[in-house]
Amino acid sequence: MSLVRLNIKGISYSQTQNGAYALILNEVDGDRKLPIVIGAFEAQSIAIALEKEIRPPRPLTHDLFKNFADRFDIVVKQVIIHKLVDGVFYSSLICERDKIEEIIDARTSDAIALALRFQAPIFTYKNILDKAGIYLKVNPKKEDEEQDSILVDDLIAEEIENAVADQEGYKDKSLEELNSLLEEAVNNEDYEKAAKIRDEISKR
Repeated sequence: MSLVRLNIKGISYSQTQNGAYALILNEVDGDRKLPIVIGAFEAQSIAIALEKEIRPPRPLTHDLFKNFADRFDIVVKQVIIHKLVDGVFYSSLICERDKIEEIIDARTSDAIALALRFQAPIFTYKNILDKAGIYLKVNPKKEDEEQDSILVDDLIAEEIENAVADQEGYKDKSLEELNSLLEEAVNNEDYEKAAKIRDEISKR
């Protein structure tokens, strides 16, 4: 499977999921965007890494990881978003120490926060981008004007929300099916998934 390189386009606040944000990744050699729902803490950590002028007085968790890795000569070479299941993206950190490569499982939000700190490239597989990638209707002139902003324009926030809902496959489910999925998620202690299903039920 071929890898596709991604850049970070920006961050959009989620109108439907309290305290959640959508991280927008942009296909380097194309026009598709990949929206990924992340938590507020991870969104803040990514935003701080993007804004070079902002330096927290004490190291954040991801800064601590970077300092720890530097001390022990561990380098994150790249991040690969390798799987998408029920709207959840799975990622791997490709690390190297003493010329020995290791693959470490990570949440996508954490992996991207670390990729920024290590200046490591971010990749996904073409089939994931084919499945979850979207084309956003953005005015090219306005996009150029707001190139420096890490916050995505509110006008495209709704389109991102719809795309995320499509990824999770909840839009086509009936209320009865959603309640059944919610019960199953709670029983499996998958609270992140349960929260997303609850939000979809609330929207109805």
